[in-house]
Amino acid sequence: MKSMIKDAAILFVITLISGLLLGVVYYVTKEPIALQQAKRKNEACKEVFQDASSFEALELSVLKTPVESEKATVTINDVSEAVAEDGTVLGYVLDITTHEGYNGDIQFMVGIRMDGTINGISLLSIAETPGLGMKAEEVLKPQFTAKNVSQFVYTKTGSIAPEQIDAISGATITTNAMVNGVNYGITFFKSELGGGQNE
Repeated sequence: MKSMIKDAAILFVITLISGLLLGVVYYVTKEPIALQQAKRKNEACKEVFQDASSFEALELSVLKTPVESEKATVTINDVSEAVAEDGTVLGYVLDITTHEGYNGDIQFMVGIRMDGTINGISLLSIAETPGLGMKAEEVLKPQFTAKNVSQFVYTKTGSIAPEQIDAISGATITTNAMVNGVNYGITFFKSELGGGQNE
């Protein structure tokens, strides 16, 4: 009986010390991690809007609420105005997570100019299959850029129209997830931000 109490006491002390150490590590690393994430996000904003001099985050009540569309579940995490040096708003940067990836969520930034043109895309987090879905960076990203369409569709037979995106061979789930994410970004841009009115 004494042995059991002693073992339990030792286990409790080890657990307590481990918990305290984890708390200390979390406290020490919390700020550097947050700074690194902010830096990465700013770099992604610059990637999708190179001609902007600053990015001003918007407070919108509709953010961070997953939206069920007919094809996918998408979350708009954050929205920032892309502002030129003279104060002109060039467009918006949307931080989007699509929950339809083959191996889970895909998070990316999309820059949309005021007329609805996709200015660029920057992948923040993707864990798709190497050699297949992970080709999104090189295969999918360039296909969206500089296009102004109401919605994109993917094709497996080669794109012949501006709204068509060539699917990654063997990774249609990843392609579909990205297309749905960008499409919801366009919809959000028009319905919530009043963009694309001069199309």
